[in-house]
Amino acid sequence: MPKMKTHSGSKKRFRVTGSGHVKFKRAGMRHILTKMSTKRKRTLRKAGAIKKCDMYRIKRLLVLA
Repeated sequence: MPKMKTHSGSKKRFRVTGSGHVKFKRAGMRHILTKMSTKRKRTLRKAGAIKKCDMYRIKRLLVLA
């Protein structure tokens, strides 16, 4: 059986931390930032964490599970 390939879209969007959690960068910080409130931009800077129920699926796409 051939090796499993890493899902290219997933490897660009998700990172696995040392403790095994999956984190991602939030969308909406590329352009048109002048009309956005400072509070909103500050919240978007923080990395998001994936829920435990979806973690297995994403790790399979990243070929880590």
